[in-house]
Amino acid sequence: MPQNDLPQSPTPAPRQQAPVRARRTGQTVMITGATSGIGAEFARQLAGQGHDLVIVSRHRELLAGKVQALEAQYGVSVEAITADLSTQEGIQSTADRLTQAERPVSMLINNAGSGLATDFHASDLQDELAMMRLLIEAPLALSHAAINAFLSRGGGRVLNVASVAGLIPDGSYGAAKAWAVSFSRWANVRYRADGVTVTALCPGLVRTEFHQRAGIKTASHPKWMWMDVDDVVREGLTAAAQGQSVCIPSRRYRSLMRAARFSPDAVLEWFSRHEAKEMKDSKESKDPQASTVSTVSAQQSAPARPADRTGEKSRS
Repeated sequence: MPQNDLPQSPTPAPRQQAPVRARRTGQTVMITGATSGIGAEFARQLAGQGHDLVIVSRHRELLAGKVQALEAQYGVSVEAITADLSTQEGIQSTADRLTQAERPVSMLINNAGSGLATDFHASDLQDELAMMRLLIEAPLALSHAAINAFLSRGGGRVLNVASVAGLIPDGSYGAAKAWAVSFSRWANVRYRADGVTVTALCPGLVRTEFHQRAGIKTASHPKWMWMDVDDVVREGLTAAAQGQSVCIPSRRYRSLMRAARFSPDAVLEWFSRHEAKEMKDSKESKDPQASTVSTVSAQQSAPARPADRTGEKSRS
């Protein structure tokens, strides 16, 4: 029911959203890291379009609540997989679901990720390796399973949530996101003739509910750098539907990335100044979680180690 058609309450008390019943598409989309931030918005928009969902996160209780809310609001089928994608077991159980021919998945969105709020030399090596498993090994394995399944059925889509950090040098996190961009570009060219497309979504800083929840200071970044999560997701889905290899969902960031081609050191220095300031702000924060959140985009819940952050976007 359109929002304007809803009855208006005479009291300021919040009212529940009316169920939205889109025509069911009969297609299923898997989303990793779907309980908050960008992943949750992907789930909301896709359910609103009538797609059934398979949502993946390590947070069992959050998954259960998300399943109930999405099914009640949109009338679609939502399946939950509890898996820690920084572990081999979590990756394998999720990949196994992608290969089930009797319950086919038509689109995979690799969204789960995390970042570290310390300089590379100061970070714990095991934290770095856990982040690499989550940002490279997991999407690689899931893309491998999905593409094989899609080829056998004649088509499908993969959307890898990367970052503008993957387009400029930005530490080990940026290097991992650069892998996602490079892989997506190659795979899209290699498989699109077979009906399989692979798209890298490269947002910058994205507004989500995490910052208020974790007490993260955001003033160190100019307002123009912040993007609305619904716009990011909408543009990403459009790019995937059009078979684009890379999507930067902002004119401002597209202009910045063009400038980086001609003056990469100057752009990198500019980003580094903001990154250093945010790290300093995080360390000075009284919130013990704030010190674990990294910069270029801060969208993910952040317990102490990367292995504990699977499924909630902290950076893009």
